Amino acid sequence: MATTQKITTGRRKVSVARVRVVPGTGTITVNGRSLDEYFGRETSQMILVEPLKLVDQLGKMDVL
Repeated sequence: MATTQKITTGRRKVSVARVRVVPGTGTITVNGRSLDEYFGRETSQMILVEPLKLVDQLGKMDVL
């Protein structure tokens, strides 16, 4: 079975965000740090996880 991987880039003004979503265990890593370390507020974490919950992929995909 081939590994499905989605890569996308978002830009705003001079900032660039690259996101890679791969099948995995649900690990979310931002700039080499875990979700809890990078986003201290629970609200920020919830906003990031919400799309994965919506499509029932939370815990099934790794986000890097």
